[in-house]
Amino acid sequence: MPDRDGVDEIVEQWRRERPELDTTAMAVFGRIYRAAKRVGDAQEQAYAEFGITRADFDVLATLRRAGTPDGMSPGRLTSALMLTSGGMTSRLDRLERAGLVARRPDPEDRRALLVTLTPAGRELIDRAVVAGLEVQQRLLGDLSADKQRRVDDLLRELLSSVERHA
Repeated sequence: MPDRDGVDEIVEQWRRERPELDTTAMAVFGRIYRAAKRVGDAQEQAYAEFGITRADFDVLATLRRAGTPDGMSPGRLTSALMLTSGGMTSRLDRLERAGLVARRPDPEDRRALLVTLTPAGRELIDRAVVAGLEVQQRLLGDLSADKQRRVDDLLRELLSSVERHA
C-alpha cells in the first residue's frame, strides 16, 4: 500500500466534520485529477522542448493519427478536440505561422478548407509523441505491467459510467 497522500487528508477532514458523508467518489476523482494534472505538467515540459504547447500537440497528433494525407476540415478538428471554432482558429493560425500545418482549399468543396501537416509538422509530431509516451511510461514505472492493465480496465469502466451518467 502506498504512503498516504493529500487526498487521504482531505477525506479524513470531511470524515471528521461530516461523518455521514460517503467520500469515496471524492477520493477517486481527487486522485484522478491530481494524477492527470501532474502528468499534464510533465508532458507540457516535454513538448516545450519541441517549441509546442500541449494544445499544439493535440492538434498535430489528431492530424497525424487520422492517417489521411488529405487532412481534416477545421470543423472536424474542432469536434475531435472538443474546442470552440475560435479556439481552433487561433491554434491553427499559430501552427501555420510555425510552418507545422497548412490550410488549403478542399478539392471536393471549394468553399471549405482542409488542414494538413507539413513535412516539418509530421517530423515534429513523430518526435514529440515519443517524448510524451516516455514521460507517461516513466510516471507509470512503479506499477507492474499487470497493474497498469488493471488500472486501464478500471478507468475504462469509470469513463463509461461517467459518460453514461453525465
